[in-house]
Amino acid sequence: MKKYAMETTAGIFVVFGLLCIAYMTVKLGHVSWGENTYPIYAKFTTVSGLRAGSPVDMLGIEVGRVERITMDQKNQMAVVEMRIKEGVQVYGDAIASIKTEGLIGDKYLSVEPGGAEELLKPGGTITETQPPVDFVDIIGKYAFGEVKKPEEGEKNQGGKP
Repeated sequence: MKKYAMETTAGIFVVFGLLCIAYMTVKLGHVSWGENTYPIYAKFTTVSGLRAGSPVDMLGIEVGRVERITMDQKNQMAVVEMRIKEGVQVYGDAIASIKTEGLIGDKYLSVEPGGAEELLKPGGTITETQPPVDFVDIIGKYAFGEVKKPEEGEKNQGGKP
């Protein structure tokens, strides 16, 4: 009898541990089941740093995730498919931009909702996009003197002292 009690206790701990691992995988992996979403697309000249699973923010609130990133060979553009939560309205003049969390953080997709009268339908495409800022390129230009400082005469433009 004692042998089965020990095996049962060990089995309960193993099952509990597996349930904890499954819960943490779902929570940390941002896995969602049954959440109603709809697709929206955006075309960028470059999507460096953005990846599938990156968050989509609107007004500072996470409203979706990047589903996949593909390439439009004909137009030489990167196409980002994002899944937006049902009930979140994106207008036809929305602007999508790739931003960085902090100075060297992960990239995310920021959507300015717009204010046109017409809503963007599921499967629609955001036409106004802004690619990510390349900080390495900017720092390199500044370090190697490609960024010009204003000349003495250029400092007082517009008649201001």
